[in-house]
Amino acid sequence: MTKHIAVMGSGEGTNFQAIAEYFKDKDVKITCFSDNLNAHILERAKSLGIENHYLPFEETAGYFGANSFDLIVLAGYMRILPPDVLDLGRFINIHPSLLPAFRGKDAIQRAFLAGVKVSGVTVHWVTDEVDGGKIIAQYPVLIDNSMHFDEFEAEIHKTEHILYPIVIDKLLKDEVFDFSDLVSGSGNCGGCGNCH
Repeated sequence: MTKHIAVMGSGEGTNFQAIAEYFKDKDVKITCFSDNLNAHILERAKSLGIENHYLPFEETAGYFGANSFDLIVLAGYMRILPPDVLDLGRFINIHPSLLPAFRGKDAIQRAFLAGVKVSGVTVHWVTDEVDGGKIIAQYPVLIDNSMHFDEFEAEIHKTEHILYPIVIDKLLKDEVFDFSDLVSGSGNCGGCGNCH
């Protein structure tokens, strides 16, 4: 039976593209939404032949009240969804830090400037508290002493693009995510690069 997910984003849509490519040959239908009419995520969806819609923020509750999805995936969605919307489905988000550290905006830069040696990526359930929902999965990214910010940022995004689709797949199958899924899913972990 086909699963149907909504992916909501406000910007570039690189995580959306990683999700779309992962599920290309699987029995999953993706619909893309953006609260920003000019968001590049909508262009990506069009070029991939995926159904896409501009969904103004104030119409979100009405839309999800009338349409059901197996999972609603936030991928760079820059709005805080209120409880009345969150009650309408299962919402998850990805955040570029090891929550609860570095919640909110500019997490990659803030982690780097703080001098931490390990940051990473977190997938979590969405609540009305910013980046405060229960953690579903995390994966670390080590910050080497010689690493430049651009390298660290690229490593975080690479890890997001590998982790998020696998976690979504697990949730759709009602299975629990395990680190071994990263290895078996892609042939390599794609994470910190320091595994031996």
